Amino acid sequence: MKDISCKLLVIGAGPGGYVCAIRAGQLGIDTVIVEAKKPGGTCLNVGCIPSKALIHAAEEYDRIVHLASGRNGLGIRTAKPEIDLSQTIAWKDTIVGRLNTGVSSLLKRAKVKVVNGHARFRDGKTVEVETETGRQVIRAENVVIATGSAPVELPNLPFGGSVISSTEALSLTEIPERLAVVGGGYIGLELGTAFAKMGAKVTVVEAQARILPQYDAELTRPVLKKLQALGIEVMTRAKAKGLAKAGGTLLVETESGSEVSLAADRILVTVGRRPVTQGWGMEELVLDMDGPFIRIDERCQTSMRGIYAIGDVTGEPMLAHRAMAQGEMVAEIVAGHRRVWDKRAIPAVCFTDPEIVAVGLTPEEAQKMGEVRIGHFPFSANGRAMTKLGEEGFVRVVARADNHLVLGIHAVGQGVSELSAAFGLALEMGARIEDIAGTIHSHPTQGEAFQEAALKTLGRELHI
Repeated sequence: MKDISCKLLVIGAGPGGYVCAIRAGQLGIDTVIVEAKKPGGTCLNVGCIPSKALIHAAEEYDRIVHLASGRNGLGIRTAKPEIDLSQTIAWKDTIVGRLNTGVSSLLKRAKVKVVNGHARFRDGKTVEVETETGRQVIRAENVVIATGSAPVELPNLPFGGSVISSTEALSLTEIPERLAVVGGGYIGLELGTAFAKMGAKVTVVEAQARILPQYDAELTRPVLKKLQALGIEVMTRAKAKGLAKAGGTLLVETESGSEVSLAADRILVTVGRRPVTQGWGMEELVLDMDGPFIRIDERCQTSMRGIYAIGDVTGEPMLAHRAMAQGEMVAEIVAGHRRVWDKRAIPAVCFTDPEIVAVGLTPEEAQKMGEVRIGHFPFSANGRAMTKLGEEGFVRVVARADNHLVLGIHAVGQGVSELSAAFGLALEMGARIEDIAGTIHSHPTQGEAFQEAALKTLGRELHI
């Protein structure tokens, strides 16, 4: 096959990679992107999008179940519902397929050349791609590594049979009667909650002292309350030891050191994700590492000139929107623009029930920098939340005490993921408490809780 030469080569068509390639194409850069699977990466194909589809289906089913019970307080009754998970998964797959096609169309419109196959570095400027029609050699002035991440596999619970990762969980066609979730982080709780709402008996096994350890305890308390209401058993300070010899049983070591047997049809292991640094010839490069991740500077430049890295392969936070922002920035740097990376205003969203949003510093982190002001506003005092039966949770604003600069904004509640853009914008623009308090918020909306939390920090709260 004839060799290809280009100004920019992107390895991986996940959220970071395809955004980088599209933006580069828009800027007139001769760009090639290599992807072994479908465009969109983990997020679109086996992560963010399909999991939210499953979560939505579970929420709708759970809502109808409550309506059928006649104990919903709304005066609505209906017949006993049923759910066909195979049809739900088929619906999810149509959404993923439409988005795959959309990404491919956007790359084509940006005049990006797409090469399907496995890429491997020969050296810092040359990559070989094993395609269906043979070996393709690509030479590039600049290369972006966007190889993403993969689920972590436990040595004592290797994937296979009844032990599954989030990828397999999103393709199940039958609801497991008993589901054990190993790992109480956001992936495990999002999927565990969804399956519990669809009728599975769910047990969560978490090695640390509490669930969602990446969020502060105040934010996670309403989530734990809901898990208990759904009948989900949560075991903290507990370690999964492996499968019993007979199979179908997970052995768990409790905090006291005793061993408990959990009967489970499926065991979902969600103990984190690891960067994909193997299989693409990293050993042919001389890259500085930060633990298991590729080390980058504020321009996403690696230790080798002309080689950039973005997304999950570069470390936390492993978020699709972080990768997208990095990809867009790198494309503009290659085009000659002056850009630097600043991650202070990246929202993190946990799609549990209720949802969690966090942007910026927690109260504990902010207090290490000096005196702060903290304002809470509960959704139990918000009219719109009450009309949606979403009174659980609150919005919290953290700001400096001296100049009122906002340092962190957090919320837990029904549908609060949609407030993440407003929270991120406030931090990005360097808002002060008075900026938020003085912005007129639509009534009745849950967004009013944002304004009210800011007012609370000023001692001017109106509705509590």
